[in-house]
Amino acid sequence: MNPPIKLPFYAKATFLLIGFCVSIYILYIGQEIILPLIYAAIITILLNPIVSFLERWRMSRFVAISVVLSLASVLMAALLLFVAWRIDMLDTGLPELMTKLEALLDKAVRWISEQFHIRRWKVNLWMTDSKNDLMNDSNAAIGVTLTAMSGVLATMFLTPVYVFLMLLYERHLLQFVHRLFATTSMESIDKVVSDVSGIIKNYLSALFIQFVIVTVLDCAGLLLLGIEYAVVLGVIGGLLNLIPYLGGLMTMLLFAAIALVTKPPIYVLYVVLLYGLIQFIDNNIIVPKVLGSKVQLNALVSVFAVILGGMLWGIPGMFLSIPLVAIIKLIFDLFDHLKPWGFLMGEPEVTTADKAKKTNS
Repeated sequence: MNPPIKLPFYAKATFLLIGFCVSIYILYIGQEIILPLIYAAIITILLNPIVSFLERWRMSRFVAISVVLSLASVLMAALLLFVAWRIDMLDTGLPELMTKLEALLDKAVRWISEQFHIRRWKVNLWMTDSKNDLMNDSNAAIGVTLTAMSGVLATMFLTPVYVFLMLLYERHLLQFVHRLFATTSMESIDKVVSDVSGIIKNYLSALFIQFVIVTVLDCAGLLLLGIEYAVVLGVIGGLLNLIPYLGGLMTMLLFAAIALVTKPPIYVLYVVLLYGLIQFIDNNIIVPKVLGSKVQLNALVSVFAVILGGMLWGIPGMFLSIPLVAIIKLIFDLFDHLKPWGFLMGEPEVTTADKAKKTNS
């Protein structure tokens, strides 16, 4: 038997880089197929315990899956109707907001004209040109949005089908995984499958807890300041906050814009201070307590994963990046030749010397 070929480091690095680039390209061009599969896998992991529970009550798996998916669809429809109802309240007050915005712009034109000694008609002309440019850009953006919506609709229709089939063939898929990694011990494979399931369940439950707490804080703070549509804005802020690193900035800009239109300018400062306090509580209390122990990735890998996920799949990629990379780390930890990469992605190990220094300090 011929000995295995040992490649030099630069050759291994080259093959690794080429494989990484090809994988990223495949993920990008195949997102309309891959994203529904990922959503379906996550939903399958969440619903499978309920299906198994119904099976123990002597219900066939096909009927149990049908019942669970029907109930989940009803709950999702009720949630969407509630969100649509709250957004409709904001839409009802939109004309009033636009009127106040026009009055605010008129004041801004007068201030610019007086402070910089520019004739008002020139400022108005500049604003009109800017508005026309914005409308042209918006028309182009609408075309891009409609194209993206086709992918969203395809995902919405394909995901339930994938979920049903994955639940139906769950045991068959597990047997496939066991045969695929036949050289690895069955206990190790079962542990990885169990850990992947645990990561997804714990991470989603932690996100839900974070969403509820931040939404309550947003609503309470906006109500105390007397900001209009406080409940709707609070729910939107809680949802945006789930987007790592960027959601907080988007929420603060939204709150500040509504405060600028509906309240005296000083309220913009109040809103910024309020949201700064909420973000401090979220980042230093809620996230470490709720999310800190759920996904063991270091900050460098987390930031890189979020940016790469956003570049590949947009906002869905930002949501999915952390749990997907955590699953990849679990798989790396399973194989000896991939363990260094798993070590790189994880938190630094605390040595005995570090513990001693911490104790002495």
